[in-house]
Amino acid sequence: MKKDLTKKIVFITGAGKGIGKSLVTSLLESGAYVYALTKSNKTLDDLKKNKNLKIFYGNVNNLQLIKKIFNFSKKNKRLINSVVNNAGMRQRKKFEKISSQDLEDIFKVNFFSIFKIMQEFAIYSKKNKIKSSIVNIGSIVGENGFKELSGYASTKGALKSLTKSFAIEYAKENIRANIINPGFIKTSYYDDFKSKKKKLYNWTLKKTPMGRWGTSSEVVSLIEFLISDESSYMTGATINVDGGWLSS
Repeated sequence: MKKDLTKKIVFITGAGKGIGKSLVTSLLESGAYVYALTKSNKTLDDLKKNKNLKIFYGNVNNLQLIKKIFNFSKKNKRLINSVVNNAGMRQRKKFEKISSQDLEDIFKVNFFSIFKIMQEFAIYSKKNKIKSSIVNIGSIVGENGFKELSGYASTKGALKSLTKSFAIEYAKENIRANIINPGFIKTSYYDDFKSKKKKLYNWTLKKTPMGRWGTSSEVVSLIEFLISDESSYMTGATINVDGGWLSS
């Protein structure tokens, strides 16, 4: 049975594919109003006609665009009470080959953009006296580290620390923040990964106690719980959705 999220007004980054698009679809089905940010002007075409969806196109690093979205929500008389920071980039490189530019690029997307969105949202929520929730999407890589993913792991580790510190500072302001660490999830890259990297794919299955990859819906359900009032006593939590990977 779908949750009733008719009172939730959600801003989602990275909304055009994978977990982001699955979340947009599920939230609309649950009655929520969604502000979706995506880089591509085609990925949400099938949902465009939904009256509870407003799509913005652009880069998550564009602070002026982020401010525009928050300002638009006021004019639209639908004040945002939940933010899902889903946008992110991966970067596979040998440690010695990671340049300063590489590091800057991945931190811009995976950490600095989220930091600024959280800042803007904190100011916005306090000013408008909104009881609100932030869900950040981390990774199992930020917890354990992976070979040739040092830059990516660093951003996700930093994001976890940010989430916890923010949660402590804003608890009395009724602004919650939690972070989800997905494991291997069947998103847009799954089919290519399974067919072109068979050895690595089989390794991921062996490393996962449940012996399978997760689905977007299994992550989406948790995100919806964290933005719902059912999780009103949860803040600063790190939750792994990884089939037991981090416990093995």
